[in-house]
Amino acid sequence: MPLAAYQVAATIWTFLAFSLDALAIAAQALTGRALGAGDIASARAATRTMLTWGVLGGGVLGIVVLATHSVLPVLFTSDPAVQSVLAAALVVVGLSQPIAGFVFVLDGVLIGAGDGLWLAAAQVVVLALYLPLILAVRAAGPSLLAGTDTASGQSHAMTVLWLVFVAFMALRGLALGWRARSDAWLVTGATR
Repeated sequence: MPLAAYQVAATIWTFLAFSLDALAIAAQALTGRALGAGDIASARAATRTMLTWGVLGGGVLGIVVLATHSVLPVLFTSDPAVQSVLAAALVVVGLSQPIAGFVFVLDGVLIGAGDGLWLAAAQVVVLALYLPLILAVRAAGPSLLAGTDTASGQSHAMTVLWLVFVAFMALRGLALGWRARSDAWLVTGATR
């Protein structure tokens, strides 16, 4: 039952990620064009605009998910227990969409800037910071899953697992935001 709810929530998350990733692709193209032309001001302006669109787009998608979190599960399953667990997970999925929009757009900006080496190194650092949280959830596994024979217990466990994933996205957002505020990624012309 929790696995079925997780699979549907992950599918909805992925659908939303692809929707927001369209903005990241636009950010990548706009950034590459501006920096290739030696126009740092345009690269910064495009980044601000795309971040606004990313956070707003994530907010709108999140509101839609929140508004339909109790309706969407009915479209995927007739099992009331799975519906209950899925509804709880969709609340977290919906609330996390503005963060996802921010992260995805900055991914696109930095990819467009040719900052792949920094992105790779930053992801290793984010993983190192995220690993203790993963290990804590793993260690709490038995207590986290206690009472999961009830729908409310499963909803609680699913919510905790999705919140841990949101923490990962927040760490990525902090790292990417820190890099975007610097000038290190603003390399113009063909110097990369």
